[in-house]
Amino acid sequence: MNLSSVDLNLLVVFEVLYQTRNVTAAGGRLNRAQPSVSNALSRLRLLFDDPLFTRSGGGMLPTARAHQLMLQIHPVLEQIHQTLTPPTRFDPATASQRRFRLAAGDYADITLLPTIISRLRQDAPGIDIRVSRLDRRNVVQQLESGEIDVALGGHIEAVKGMLVQPLFTESFTCIASRHHPRLAAESWGLAQYVGLPHALYAPSDDGSARGIIDRRLAELGLERRVAATFSHIVALPAVVAGSDLIATLALSVASQFADPAKVRFLPLPAELAVSTFSIDLVAGRQARRDPALTWLCDTLTQLNWGKSE
Repeated sequence: MNLSSVDLNLLVVFEVLYQTRNVTAAGGRLNRAQPSVSNALSRLRLLFDDPLFTRSGGGMLPTARAHQLMLQIHPVLEQIHQTLTPPTRFDPATASQRRFRLAAGDYADITLLPTIISRLRQDAPGIDIRVSRLDRRNVVQQLESGEIDVALGGHIEAVKGMLVQPLFTESFTCIASRHHPRLAAESWGLAQYVGLPHALYAPSDDGSARGIIDRRLAELGLERRVAATFSHIVALPAVVAGSDLIATLALSVASQFADPAKVRFLPLPAELAVSTFSIDLVAGRQARRDPALTWLCDTLTQLNWGKSE
């Protein structure tokens, strides 16, 4: 292929189409009319001899060839952008008319956001903060398209090129009522853990499954009985305190919301072998070229979380 005969602007259109999965949205990002973007897509399909994107619902799905091209094209465009963009700096003390969009689930709402908001209000009082619900099914696309700037929590999906910064490590604990009728008479172990009814935090709208506890039980050929599910994690300690249900949840949440006079903490059975896990900040590729977003990520990473590193 003769490079001089290729319109390199087509590659910019391709990248934005890949990120937005929508011709109209891509046109908005590029300040181009929809017919212009559609024409560019037609030319891209001829250039690469591939459909690149197929219609699906209200958007488009990249083909295997498109995924492959994105991995090759994005680093090149990123390098060109950094070369042509003059260096700028972000002064948080004087910044205004800037909004940071964070995505967080119940866990991050409770354990991360109070510290984050406090620090941002001190260091950057002129900026705005918008917190939306963490949507695990679509978090990669939201980060790529710029719909959100940062996702916060554990076990968040990321793709190559995204910024992933560990904040601290978390662990699981099991909680039960201090007056649980069976725990008083029986020794604690895997058989009892599986045999007792469980309360489970399982938000239905964020794409999360039951997670690593149930995967580990399945590996052992076991399954626990989930007798009640809840969409908010803070419900678990109160429910457990007044019932025969037990619950497995993050230690920091249990420590903050469980009443020690009513709830006892139990270690996970050794057979589950669930180690600590990382609570992360995940940002899109644009974090490396946006001074304000770079500052945000650096600031949140350097916060004193008061937990194990």
